[in-house]
Order: sequence, then structure tokens, then C-alpha cells
Amino acid sequence: MATKDVEYVLKTVKDRDIKFIRFWFTDVLGYLKSFAITPQELETAFSEGMGFDGSSIEGFTRIEESDMIAWPDPNTFQILPWSKDITVARMFCDVRTPDGQPFDGDPRYILKRQLKRAAELGYTMYVGPELEFFYFASSEAPDILDTGGYFDMTPLDLATSFRRNTIFALEGMGISVEYSHHEVAPSQHEIDLRYADALTMADNVMTYRLIVKEIARENGIYATFMPKPIFGENGSGMHVHQSLFKGDRNAFFDPNDEYHLSKEAKGYIAGILKHAPEMTIVLNQWVNSYKRLVPGYEAPVYVCWARRNRSALVRVPMYKPGKEQATRIELRSPDPAANPYLAFTVMLAAGLEGIEKGYEMPVEATDNIYEMSDEERTAAGITSLPGDLCEAIKLGEQSAILKKALGDHLFEYFMRNKRAEWDAYKAQVTEYEISRYLPVL
Repeated sequence: MATKDVEYVLKTVKDRDIKFIRFWFTDVLGYLKSFAITPQELETAFSEGMGFDGSSIEGFTRIEESDMIAWPDPNTFQILPWSKDITVARMFCDVRTPDGQPFDGDPRYILKRQLKRAAELGYTMYVGPELEFFYFASSEAPDILDTGGYFDMTPLDLATSFRRNTIFALEGMGISVEYSHHEVAPSQHEIDLRYADALTMADNVMTYRLIVKEIARENGIYATFMPKPIFGENGSGMHVHQSLFKGDRNAFFDPNDEYHLSKEAKGYIAGILKHAPEMTIVLNQWVNSYKRLVPGYEAPVYVCWARRNRSALVRVPMYKPGKEQATRIELRSPDPAANPYLAFTVMLAAGLEGIEKGYEMPVEATDNIYEMSDEERTAAGITSLPGDLCEAIKLGEQSAILKKALGDHLFEYFMRNKRAEWDAYKAQVTEYEISRYLPVL
């Protein structure tokens, strides 16, 4: 993606007669937040930022210290493709305090801080996520639009045009797409983004989720990244392919290793595996996330790695074995409703921990882990991810690596929100309980 500076943005806004510029940032949970300014305010915004009330944003500040500054990043400037009557653009912002310092509750800053740590070690993180989602008739109920399955074409896949228009919109905003297809579940789809550096990709994921929803809305349907909207069907994941580069060389590649994995790659994998249970609270942050993380629906539950085995948590893809640029790992547990800034942060933190402390990569899991007995998994040293949000919270609260990666402020606000979500959920009386217990108890 071409680098853009302030002068480029100011000139483009004038030449294209752009009426509004939307400033984007995210709260702690990954909800996209936005406010618009006029072109007359843009030059001032670049030099001084734009103030806003942070007390109403989840995880930001208390009401007595509410002033925040949104500082636009000119490199993220893009014209929004769905604005038909007037031309509207957007930029992602870094959130700062009134004295100009980075705000510890800004997820984008938290990722940038972790990437700086990696850069000091000589690494650049590249990621390529595969985000799955569902198209439904409306947001009121999960009423499917098709009965297609994996890689199905029309007439079973009725949403080909929706995906195609989404790809046009993504590419119109400078976001490269590798491919798209119908997924396993009915009305489930996937559009895969071409890999980029982690900060650019986190911005791209936020843009991707909005564009998918906007194109669906334009067509009178609803798109959702809810991890498990339909009982008995596969849920939606966000498999994250990732690698570390040193300059233009892939630090994960070793041509002489039997797996073509370097010592750094093995340490990175070991770090991911060791810390996977505790960082699940960030990668799978919703009550509903754990309805997806159950055996039998292709979602990984057990902590192990493999090459061809898709039941493993971490996979080393074998599409192009021995090719340096293609050598990477794939973490399969995250879901597409995660905050991408925080998700990439904790993945990188765990991987770097493995490299720096010389963690040993476990033996590859070559069997179908779902078919192994509990005793066999225990003997193989294979543990499990947390089974629900409550268990994930308990593991996350005790995690030193999460506290260090996220920082005290964001960690406190994030965990407080997750505890409140679990408390609200566990007090609910569900349809399952009514139908099962009311007639007999």
C-alpha cells in the first residue's frame, strides 16, 4: 500500500470535493467508533488532533478525566465506496491524552507498542487472516439465505454477487483480497485478505467487517461475524496466518530443517501453544465464542500443532513446502468478532516469549485429536482451551503475559467488562431450560 502524507490527503480532499472525513478508532472490545469532520477542520486536525469525550467509550476514561484527542493517521486515508450522494473519506486515528501522550486504553496503540518491541528484536510481523461470516435475512433471527456447503457454486450459493461486490469495495479501499468462497455451513462465507504487516491488517480487518455489513445492508440482508449463530452447524472462525520477517527474509524459514522451520519459528509456535489457554479470553472474548469451540465442528479445542492435521490449534500449512516466503504458522482458534488489535498483540507477545525464552516445540500431533481418548491426550501432553467464558476469565486474570502485553489500564477495563458479561449471561433463563425443565420439574 502506497504511503500517504498530510499534503496528499489535503490535496485529495480538495480535488475530489470530499464533504466529510470520518475519524475511526476502536474501543477496548473492538467496536468501531467514528465521528465526522468537515474539510475546513482537517488541517487543524493534523496539527492538533480533534478532541472528544472519552468517558462514554468502553475502556477509555472516567468522567472526571474524559478529554481525549483523536490524531488522524494520513496513511490510512481512503474514500468510502458506499457513499453515493456525497463523497466521504475515512482515516484511522491514534488516541492521545490532552498532553499529547499515547493513551494506554487505545487498542491501536497497544498493538503498535508490541510491534515496536518486535522491531527492537529485528522482527516485522505479517498476518493474513481468514474471516468467516454469515448472511441472514435480517438481524432478528438466523434465517439462512442458501443451503450451500464448502466451495459450492450457484444455485446453492446465492450470495456470490454479495461477495463479489464486497471484494470490489475492499479493493477500492486498497485492501487486497486473495480469494473468496462459500464455507461449510449454510449461508456461511469467507473472504481472505492478502497478508500485510500487523498494524495495517488490524485496520483492514476493521474495514473489512464494516464493508461486509454495508454491502449486505445495501442488498436488504444482514451479515454477522457472531461466532456461532446456528446450533448444530459450524461456527465462524478467524484463522490467522502469521510470520516474522527480518528485512526481506522470513525468520521462520530454515531450508535444512525437516519441517522447513527455523529455531525462531519453533520457539514462536511453542510460545503460542504454552500461552494459548490464557490468551483465549482475548481471541474468543464473547459468551457465544465458546459455543463454537466444541469438538466436532472443525474448531480447534486441543492445544497442539500439526502440518496437515486441521484438528490442531496451530497448523504449519503445506501448500508450498520449502518456499521461504510461504513459510508461516496458522492459529485456528480466534473468531472474527475479536478485537484484531488486541488479538495480534497477544499472539505476538506469546510468540516472542517463546523465542526469547527458548521454549521447546512439542511433538507434532499426527492423529485426529478429536478421536483420541482423554487418557491418550493426557499421555501426549495435549491440554484443552477453556470451555466457557468464565473459565477463560479465570485463566486470563492470572496471566502475566496478558497484563504485560495489554498494560494495566486496558487489561483492567477489558477483564472488568468480561466479568460483567459473564454475570449477565449466567443469570439468564434460556429457551433450552424452559423446554427441558418446565414440563417436568
